[in-house]
Amino acid sequence: MLPKISGEKAIKTLERMGFRRARQRGSHVVMKRVAPSGTTGCSIPLHRELKVGTLAGILRQAKVEQEDFLKYL
Repeated sequence: MLPKISGEKAIKTLERMGFRRARQRGSHVVMKRVAPSGTTGCSIPLHRELKVGTLAGILRQAKVEQEDFLKYL
């Protein structure tokens, strides 16, 4: 099960997984990762606490397995 974490902590975890900040507009940061299989990305809101469903949606959008994310957390 995914924990409740901040948007900033989610960004730092994704950066450890090879994502980089592509741009920011307002309170949302767009992350990108270039891999041999293609480019993936996601948008992360800079909230103090992300809801579990929101975090799950971010990971789906980024094509990251929850177990892998938890290892890097």
